[in-house]
Amino acid sequence: MMIMPGFWKNFTAAPHRVMFFGGAVQTLAVMLWWLVELATRSGMFGQPLTWSIAPSAAHTWLMIYGLFPFFMFGFLMTTFPRWMGGSEIPARRFVPAFMLLMLGATGFYVGLFADGRISLAATISMLAGWGMALYALLRVLLDTGHPDKRHPVVLFIALVMGWCGLASYAGWLLTDDASYLNLSIQAGLWFCLLPVFASVGHRMIPFFTGSALPQNVVPRPYWPWWTMLAGSVAHGLLKFADAGAWLWLSDLPLAVAALYLSHVWGFRRSLAVPLLAVLHVGFAWLGIAMLLFGIQSILVSFSPDGTFIWGLAPLHALTIGCFATLIIGMGTRVTLGHSGLPMKVDVPIRLMFAGIQVVALMRMLADILPVQSGYWLYVAAAAVWLACFIPWVLRYLPAYWRPRADGQAG
Repeated sequence: MMIMPGFWKNFTAAPHRVMFFGGAVQTLAVMLWWLVELATRSGMFGQPLTWSIAPSAAHTWLMIYGLFPFFMFGFLMTTFPRWMGGSEIPARRFVPAFMLLMLGATGFYVGLFADGRISLAATISMLAGWGMALYALLRVLLDTGHPDKRHPVVLFIALVMGWCGLASYAGWLLTDDASYLNLSIQAGLWFCLLPVFASVGHRMIPFFTGSALPQNVVPRPYWPWWTMLAGSVAHGLLKFADAGAWLWLSDLPLAVAALYLSHVWGFRRSLAVPLLAVLHVGFAWLGIAMLLFGIQSILVSFSPDGTFIWGLAPLHALTIGCFATLIIGMGTRVTLGHSGLPMKVDVPIRLMFAGIQVVALMRMLADILPVQSGYWLYVAAAAVWLACFIPWVLRYLPAYWRPRADGQAG
């Protein structure tokens, strides 16, 4: 009985603790469910299972809205006050948000097994938690007088767009209207996730690089950031309008902007510092993915039937190569720094980082190869994802309910 009060006090001492806990659990849960679905559907194991929601649509919810938001809110609730010189976000705001988000994530799995109406209720719970998290960030924005709030404002708007995308998913569950699902996908990916990761990268990677490498000033030009934001929104609008042949208009400038930033931030020099290299490699995937999107769009223009020759390969270069890698980098850095642990990564964590790069390549290759030849790669990619994230979760999850190693608060 004496353990629980101390446990809860430590667990709720800072927003990153509860939110990263949810994200860490989800890195395993979302892929374990997907691995079961892939293995049973292919006949590799048991009989195909029946779900209340189409597996592809469920995978969309789990990856876009059930995984990344935990890490995004945990990171931004920690950094918003520091960026703008504001007060720390109190537990009365982030703990209820976490509880509702976690209830929604858990309930969604129950709904997949039992009844789609439960998944709808879970989505509503997720919306409520997301809204409370937005309010917590909004209070920091409104209560501080920092002269430069460009990154926080853009990030807040992107998260609002994510809330709207999740609401659109609820609309699809209610009406079965495919346009709601399409809007949910485009809003989640292109109006929320990519702007968030691009903005956090633009704000933090030059700072971390300047601190870790012997260089006085790391440039942070703003035109590539605005180009990436505009390109991402344009991509989402074109996809929603089913204008895939014109995506190159948004994707190629976005790719140039991202690759330019990788160059001026010193990508090659960053490889000498493992914890920094993770961030640079993750961001480099953004430029690579958008270049693939742009080339694919041009090729679609010359294709008689408009076929996307690489399928979802560019998308997985973005979501696994860029988003998942940056989650590893930022999540590890925040966990170490705010747990009072040394800012170093050892061999197991380096192998885990390298493994995620393999997952990205395997998942891309699975889309490029013929279905009969590449299906086993879908299963293998999911298995390798789990093999990488299980050690990470086992190592860092206890840090979220233990006191800081250096005895400080937070």
